[in-house]
Amino acid sequence: MIDVIHQINAVRRQVGSREPEAGEVHTVTVSQTYDATLDDVWDACTNPERISRWFLPVSGDLRRGGRYQIEGNAGGTIERCEPPHSFAATWEFGDGISRIEVRLSAEPDGRTRFELAHVVADDGHWAEFGPGAVGVGWDMALLGLTMHLSAEDGAVDREAVTAWVASDEGRNFMSASSLQWCTAHVAAGTNETDAQAAADRTTAAYTGAPATS
Repeated sequence: MIDVIHQINAVRRQVGSREPEAGEVHTVTVSQTYDATLDDVWDACTNPERISRWFLPVSGDLRRGGRYQIEGNAGGTIERCEPPHSFAATWEFGDGISRIEVRLSAEPDGRTRFELAHVVADDGHWAEFGPGAVGVGWDMALLGLTMHLSAEDGAVDREAVTAWVASDEGRNFMSASSLQWCTAHVAAGTNETDAQAAADRTTAAYTGAPATS
C-alpha cells in the first residue's frame, strides 16, 4: 500500500535553534514537493473537510484570530494567514504550547513545495526525545497528505491506514523516520551519542520496542 523507502526519501528534514527573548527554542522542519497545484495543496491544508481525510478531524474557526481543535490532538489559535502561501498557529497540547508555520510555494514545473516548521521549547521533553518527538508525527502527516493528493478521489482508507501503522511495515516507517531525525539532529551540531540515545527513546515511544540507549 505504501512505498516506505520512497516516502522517507521524499521528505527533507532540518533541525535548528534560535534564542528569542523567552529563551532558546528548537525548530523542526519537514518539507516535501507534491504533484499538485498551489491552490489544491492550500485547500487540502486549510479546508476542514479535506484535512479530516488525510490528518484528523478539525473544528473551530479556521481564520486569523480563530481557535481550532484537532480531534484527540492539539488545539490553538491561528496567528497569521496569508492565502495561498502560509499560515501560522499556536500548537497547544496538554500543558505545552509550541508553534507551527506552514509555507507553500509553487515550483517552476507546476508542482508545490510544502514546508512545515514546528518551534518547540528547549525543555526536558526535548532533552529526552530530541526532534523525532514531533518529527515522526509530522512524517506520518506528510505520508497522509501524499496519499490524499495522489488518490483519484482524495479518499484515504482510515481503517487500512490504522492497520498499517500497527503492522511491521508501519513500525519500520516510524523507525526509519526516527533514524532520519537522528541524522538531522547530528547535522545541527548535536553529539552523535546523545542524538542516537534520544532517537532510540523516540523509536521506542512510537513503536513500542524497547529503547537500546
